[in-house]
Amino acid sequence: MCEREDGKATVAVRDLEKRFGSFLAVNRISFEVAKGEVFGFLGPNGAGKSTTIRMLCGILAPSGGSGTVAGFDIRTEAEKIKSYIGYMSQKFSLYEDLTVEENIDFYGGIYRIPAEKRSQRKEWVIEMANLKDHRQARVSTLSGGWKQRLSLGCAILHEPPIIFLDEPTSGVDPISRRRFWDLIYELSGRGVTVFVTTHYMDEAEYCDRLGLIYRGELIAMDTPEALKIKLTQEEVWEVLCNRPQEAMEEIERVSGVKEAALFGKALHVVARGGEGIIPAIRRLLDERGYRPERIEKIIPSLEDVFVSLIEARDRSEPFQEGVGG
Repeated sequence: MCEREDGKATVAVRDLEKRFGSFLAVNRISFEVAKGEVFGFLGPNGAGKSTTIRMLCGILAPSGGSGTVAGFDIRTEAEKIKSYIGYMSQKFSLYEDLTVEENIDFYGGIYRIPAEKRSQRKEWVIEMANLKDHRQARVSTLSGGWKQRLSLGCAILHEPPIIFLDEPTSGVDPISRRRFWDLIYELSGRGVTVFVTTHYMDEAEYCDRLGLIYRGELIAMDTPEALKIKLTQEEVWEVLCNRPQEAMEEIERVSGVKEAALFGKALHVVARGGEGIIPAIRRLLDERGYRPERIEKIIPSLEDVFVSLIEARDRSEPFQEGVGG
């Protein structure tokens, strides 16, 4: 395995910024990631996740700020960084017309893995991806879950100490996603640093720490539990009623309600003032004909946290053209 031990964080950025003309895709973000940590970068599509990861991988040059990956400067040593990282994009980066073995052989050549070690690493990837019976199959014939694991194997064929996974489970089934996260934990347990972008809230729960990015800004960073505890300083109520979309706007006008958001067929209402606010909400719903079926206090989820933070940011800084990406 390639390693460079210098006592520093494996990934560290300060005031990192990326502009595309007048469009500000990443807006002065700062964070550090420790060795062996599973660090999740959570945010909606277009928030700046992929742009950030491409700067860290040496694919895009920053417009401002500074950063290091594996101890190397992302501005001046981008080519050196590429030897110390694995990168897996959401499109899997596989050659559909080649077989499983041919794809692995191709990446073995790209990473200049010594001939005496290449065969051993190829067998490891095939075993890890559970493709023993498909090694001669064309990649185009594989399921999404198999392609996903093969792509991960090719990305870490050279045993890098840091791996960047950009929306790696997009488009695969839930069982494949769960198996993929088992592999991530296994790698982390060996001391590999994993930086993963996602917009799946359930996956965010699996991370050691999370950075929440919105409109190119890092709006919160902590462990999943700590983020939820911060929200529990207020209370979250689940409201089940008729026409929830219409009811949501009226509930937000009730004194003490911070915000309401649609979650499936129900509303999640973030409020202050304890249970004393519930009679006011129920009275409103009854008077307006929304026929409330259930109003109960719930433990906030990460999705509640994220929605609450986004709503707060939108209120404090209305959307401006040319920010976030």
